[in-house]
Amino acid sequence: MPSRPSPITMDAVYTAPGYLFRRMQQIAVSIFIEECKAHDLTPVQYASLIAIHTHPGIDATRLSAVIAFDRSTLGNVIERLQAKALVERKPSREDKRIKLLNLTRSGTALLREIMPSVDRAQARMLQPLKASDRKMLLALLALLVDLNNEASRVPLRAEDALEHLGKSA
Repeated sequence: MPSRPSPITMDAVYTAPGYLFRRMQQIAVSIFIEECKAHDLTPVQYASLIAIHTHPGIDATRLSAVIAFDRSTLGNVIERLQAKALVERKPSREDKRIKLLNLTRSGTALLREIMPSVDRAQARMLQPLKASDRKMLLALLALLVDLNNEASRVPLRAEDALEHLGKSA
């Protein structure tokens, strides 16, 4: 028996999972920007710096897979990080067309400095929930993300990306 179509109401929108995920993403970015404003980084720039720190010498294609971010848009992110002197790009010895990414000293220092702000942002996002609900929410979100990974425009491919670097996740 086919299910009935959703009613055409704002309540139907406000209670839909997609709407709630989008709103929480807006809230999460807003909190991150507010807590980290002194460091002038976006969440994607932060994730990129962490990935480059964790995997020095990574190229942009692999970085895109590690943080599950669109490769064409990531180019702009890398350019901004380079303009801020946080990242440097150097040609690969094996293939000069490939640029390898490394943090500069300033990039490494910024990561150390920003961590308390990032921790505050993460805590603020979950603060309204009881501790047990926070744990449950994170477990369910991780499960949903994992089970729906292939539906993403940019599926997470950290393991595949890191195999090419000769490293493990």
